[in-house]
Amino acid sequence: MALGTRAPLDPLDLFGDGFVRDPYPWLDRLRAEAPVTYHPDTGLWLVSRYDEVRRALLDPTLFRPDNALRAVTPLPVAALRILARAGFTLPPALANNGTPSHPGLRRVVTRFFNAERVAAAVPVIQRVAEDLLDAVRSELDATGRCELFDSFAQVLPCRVLMELLGIRGVTPATLIRWSDASLELFWGRPTFDRQRELAELVGEFHQWLTDTVRGDAAPPTSFVGALASHRSPDGEPLDIGTAVAACFFVFIAGQSTTGQLIATVLRRALTEPDLWQHVPERTGLAEAWVEEVLRREPPVTTWRRVTVRSTELGGVRIPEGAQLLLMLMGSGSDPKVFPHPELMRPYRTNVRHHLAFGVGRHRCPGASLARTEAAVALRVAASRLSGVRLEEGGAEPPMLGLLSFRAPLGVAVSR
Repeated sequence: MALGTRAPLDPLDLFGDGFVRDPYPWLDRLRAEAPVTYHPDTGLWLVSRYDEVRRALLDPTLFRPDNALRAVTPLPVAALRILARAGFTLPPALANNGTPSHPGLRRVVTRFFNAERVAAAVPVIQRVAEDLLDAVRSELDATGRCELFDSFAQVLPCRVLMELLGIRGVTPATLIRWSDASLELFWGRPTFDRQRELAELVGEFHQWLTDTVRGDAAPPTSFVGALASHRSPDGEPLDIGTAVAACFFVFIAGQSTTGQLIATVLRRALTEPDLWQHVPERTGLAEAWVEEVLRREPPVTTWRRVTVRSTELGGVRIPEGAQLLLMLMGSGSDPKVFPHPELMRPYRTNVRHHLAFGVGRHRCPGASLARTEAAVALRVAASRLSGVRLEEGGAEPPMLGLLSFRAPLGVAVSR
């Protein structure tokens, strides 16, 4: 058994532009040379090989989720005061919940995202996609170009989620702004001044969620209504803080990460020769492409766990209380599981073995909806925007480069 080392790969900057734009050389090197290694800049143990990532995800008793939502960049007192004024707390609810209350709360969520509900949602997804693309086509016809990220990829899952969960009293633009701020505050490396700005937005979001949960206007069929009727293992109703924490996670995960997925799916499809033109006519191609993008370039690139006791992982001894960074993106390019991982092969026989949605007790409950939204988005866009191509001659789009989230923030196309 090797001892964990605190020396290798010092130049790796997990937030740096080089890693964000092209993480694959680093991920390949990590898997080959140091599949479990300590990263001194962040204090995290990087776990990059498929088998070790999967093992940690499947054992939440030893590798607990308690640290999943903690701020990567410590929050200064000024930001903490802003959040405190808004009553902000994130007690264990879903992604950060390793307590006995997790299964029941998860069942509330999965009831809204089960196979029957997702199948019934396809017409809603189709309708919203068509509606958004009407405006996109008008711009394309008028100017010869359009941006698919903020007019389509980002908005589609937000509007769909609001319809499916009965979310009222907020506009899609506001919910997106709050969600983006939450991701940056907790998973980014913002400056002091930026942390204060983000804390204001996150505080607004939390206050709105609290008012929504406390109010009596939510219909019983809505997500908030379902939380109100839920009972914990001891028979008590959910406290306000836990219900708000559940909403906080679902309202962000249910649309921000799916918007990031759609943006990547569209952009990668437009770089693949002939794929865009074949998507509308080939049954199953959109779904297969989404899976391959999830394997190679997932929007959720990492997730965190913490060890309950000293243990061995991948032949390396790691201490009790070690903060692990499970590199989901790295696991999807493990050549021992996915031969020639650099090649986009939408019909890989084992493509669904990827860990983009996690695995086990904490697997993403909205995985089926996200897959469906991304496939419908690709199919409808390729059908309605036939003949478009990525805009040439411009700079590469900015990239979202947070510790656990990565996606292009632009999909500019032209005819």
